[in-house]
Parts: sequence; C-alpha cells; structure tokens
Amino acid sequence: MPEPLLLALAVVLDLLLGDPPGWPHPVRAMGAAYGFLDRLADAWGLRGRAFGAAGVLAVAVAGAGCVLLLCALPAVGWLFGLYFAWAGLALGQLLREGRRAARFLNANDVEAARAVVAGLVSRDTSVLDADGLWRALAESVAENANDGFVAPLFWLALAGPAGLWAYKAVSTADSMWGYRTPRYVRLGLFAARADDVLAWLPARLTALSMWLAARLLGFPANVALGDVRRDAGKSASPNAGWPMAMAAWLCGGAMGGEALYFGVRVQKPVMGPAGAPWNAMRYGRLARLVLLSGGIVAIVIIVLRTILLHA
Repeated sequence: MPEPLLLALAVVLDLLLGDPPGWPHPVRAMGAAYGFLDRLADAWGLRGRAFGAAGVLAVAVAGAGCVLLLCALPAVGWLFGLYFAWAGLALGQLLREGRRAARFLNANDVEAARAVVAGLVSRDTSVLDADGLWRALAESVAENANDGFVAPLFWLALAGPAGLWAYKAVSTADSMWGYRTPRYVRLGLFAARADDVLAWLPARLTALSMWLAARLLGFPANVALGDVRRDAGKSASPNAGWPMAMAAWLCGGAMGGEALYFGVRVQKPVMGPAGAPWNAMRYGRLARLVLLSGGIVAIVIIVLRTILLHA
C-alpha cells in the first residue's frame, strides 16, 4: 500500500495542475492501443464471438502489463510512482475542461463549447444545441467524479499505482467499448462487467460524499434519498446512476433523455427533476459539489491510510 504522503501529493497535483504536462498521458497510450485493436477488427472482419474473446484478452494484457510495470517502480524511484499516481487521477482536468465549456456556453459560442464537450463525452455532440450541451457536460462531470477520481483514488490507496492502473485499463476499455450497440456489444462486454465490479463501492462512496458536500455548501436539504435510489436503479450501469442521480437531485437539473452514440439513438432514463434544464447556475453548483465531495473522499482515504500505517 502507498504511504499517505504519496496519496496526498497526487491529489494536490491533480487538483492544482490537472493532467501532467509535457508527457504523453498513459491513458492516451492505452486508448491508442485499444483503438488499434478496434480498427484491426474492421480490417480482418472480426466482429463476433472471437472478437469478444479478443476484448477479454486485450483488457487482461493491459491490466497485467500495468501491474508488472508499476510493481517495479520502487526500484526505479519514488517520483515515478508519484507521477503515475498523479496521472491516474482526473478531477482537476475534468473541472478545468468543464469551466472552459461553461465559459463558451455562457458566451453563446455553441461551436466552441461543442468541441470541448466532445472531448469529455462519447455521444455525438454535433447534433446538440446549447441545452443539450449543458446536459451532456453535467452528466459527464457527475459520472466522472467517480470514474475519474474516486474509483482510481480508492484503488490507489488499496493497491498502489499498480492497482490504480489495472483499474484504469478496465475503465478505459469500458469507456471506449462499453456500449450496447451492434459494433461493441461483444467486444466491450468483459470490460463493462469488470468495471461494474471494480467501481461498485467507489460509486456509492461518491454519491454519499456528494450528499455530505451539499450539506456543507448549504444546498437545499429536501432531497429524498429514496428518489436518488430509485433513479440510480434506472441506469443500465449498476454504478453510473448513483453519482448522476445524486447530483441531479442536489443541483436541480434533469439528466438522461435521448442521446446519439455511434449513429444509434439511445433513450437514457431520466434522473432528477424531470424537465429541469441545466444552465450556468446549476452547473456552477455541480462543479462546487464535485470539487468538495472529491476533497471529502480524499481526506477520508488519506486519514484511514495513515491510521492503518500506524496501527
């Protein structure tokens, strides 16, 4: 397990600086490898059971490779461990990109906002108007509060940089292939199910920390946890619905509805107060909520790790 200092420094660097500058990001390298496999499938006509098995193999190889590489890092240097711990957290960069998109939307520059939001979501943003872009941005920030920060930090605390990047190998494959479309239904099945298991507890910790953060921020206290639980259960994912439903009800904006993925129209379940659109005010509340809830989780994890270290 990593020492508390490494955890604290990784969190601080992520929140202050976003992604590590000046280096090819490990997630991009992983995504490029998965993308190559995807294109290879088209070139060789491998869409079927065999390619589903290839998806299992690709994720397993990526995860095992991360573990083997990062387990050797103590022999290379503590700073390398810090770099990979920092690079595996993405809350700072997520909120930075969210602020960029919000600035463009506030200035009615829909085209510029569309380009930023397209880098955060998998749906086709070319068909979205300003309201659709606000909603897509809110959904991405809420969901990635867990996927990009709480879950990686959880596995970093539990198993060090190797554990974090084994999780990232799974979550990156899920974000690229975990769609119920004819193209990806077989390839992404293993990654989606593995991500469901690995992110189960962190997703619920994220929702709980959002509820606590809302109390500290003075948000309205009349949110019914039963409504959150009901809406979270509507999601096709056993995890994504929890931070999204909690954020939707706490911030007063609806999530879900129609979205276009790889040319396929998907009707996502509506979470939160139906018909309530997202805007600058509601998104500002969401950004503050996600930042504070991430801080709460980080403090709790670092304190528990310190206690275990000296037990």
